Formats: sequence, structure tokens, C-alpha cells
Amino acid sequence: MGTGDVTFWIAFSAGILSFFSPCVLPLIPSYLTYITGLSFKQLQGEHPGAKVRIQVLLHSLAFIAGFSVVFISLGALAGVASSAFQEHLREGLEWIQKIGGILIFLFGIHMSGLFHFGILLGEKRVQLHAKPSGFLGTFLVGLAFAAGWTPCIGPILGGILALVAGTSGDYAKGILLLAAYSAGLGIPFLVSGLLFHGFLSFFNRFRKHIRIMEIITGALLMVVGFMLFFNMFGALSGYLYRWIPVSG
Repeated sequence: MGTGDVTFWIAFSAGILSFFSPCVLPLIPSYLTYITGLSFKQLQGEHPGAKVRIQVLLHSLAFIAGFSVVFISLGALAGVASSAFQEHLREGLEWIQKIGGILIFLFGIHMSGLFHFGILLGEKRVQLHAKPSGFLGTFLVGLAFAAGWTPCIGPILGGILALVAGTSGDYAKGILLLAAYSAGLGIPFLVSGLLFHGFLSFFNRFRKHIRIMEIITGALLMVVGFMLFFNMFGALSGYLYRWIPVSG
């Protein structure tokens, strides 16, 4: 996938915005202590030892791998479903794309707080009260995290899946877009674990701006929905290919 493919960067940015959502960011300290088995005091040391850093790194990677498997699988399914629609409903593809654009736009309205749709407020969580031991246990926690995403992540993830269904018709493209989304969500999580002392300082300053991040996320989703409805991604990607060097 070239650097001019704007949908890739939208998916990656959506993952970052998911991390900064009010349903995820405040839970990061709890998740880190839960998956690593380390105490809050051990994590918040300004200069943690190599053993602590390695433990945080490995467990964070296992956790990220867990939720990435779920998200990427959903992306592949969305791509396959889109491809099946394209084979049987060639003449109706334009309507499929427009419906996807409308859904993403509605997700944006919901995220921005302009109007809350009740169907998006339902929360389905898989609870793991006792974490299974080892890295496999951490991987399972990542699976549970993805399977029980909160209303803050749901609209963003739903928007990316609708983007896959409306633009790709290709399971490989769906995998790449949801891998980009997972990277956008996973990289800040990994950095937060390795630089936990700095993360706490950042969070104390940032949390008063979480509502602004919700509005920005909602606005981004509305723009993406608008562009998908009017089939503007092809023209935008073509423009970017002319100005951004593409390797390969």
C-alpha cells in the first residue's frame, strides 16, 4: 500500500484517536498493572529497572497482539463481505458506498455529542476478573478488550469497517486498514507502558481536554462519511500520489 492511500492514514489516525478517547485513556494505568502483574509503584518509577521494562514491553506486545487479532479479523470479514456484494450486486455498489458514508457520518454525530443514538450506547464487555497467568493470559485479555469495546471505540471502529466495506472489496485491504487501526491504538499504549512516569504526568495535564478529542474525532468521522458518500477518496488519493513520493 502506497503512502498516497489516504484511507490507510485515516485508519491509523482513528486508532490514535481511540486511544485518547475517554473510555480508554483513563483506564491505561489499570490495564498496565493488570496485564503486567506489576504494582503501580513499580510502574511509576522515573527510572524503572531493565527487568520492569522488559516485563512491560512483552506483556504490552501480547496485549496488543490480542486486540489486533480481533480487529484485523473483522477487517478481513468486512473486506470479504464487500467483495461478495461486488460480485452479486455490481449495479448496487454505489448505494452500498453511500450507505457506508451515511453510517460513518452518523457515527461522527454520535461521537461529537451533537446527538446520541441509543443503539450506539449499549456496552458489551467481556469481563476477566482473574487474569490467566503468563503471556498467553495477557493475549486473552487483549482478545477480551477487543470483544468488549466500549461506546467510545465502537463508533470509530464501526466507521473504519464501513470504510472498508465501502471502498475496498478486498479482504487484503481490509486486513491492512484494520492493522493500521490496531497500530494507531497499540503504539501509544506501548509507549505509555515503557514511559509510565511521563504518561502519568501527561495524563494529568491532558484529561481536561478529553472532550475536545471527542469533538475532533466526531468531526473526522463526519468528514470521512461525507467523502465516502460523494466518492471523493479516489480523487484525493490520486492527488496525494502526485505530491507524496511512493516507494516500490
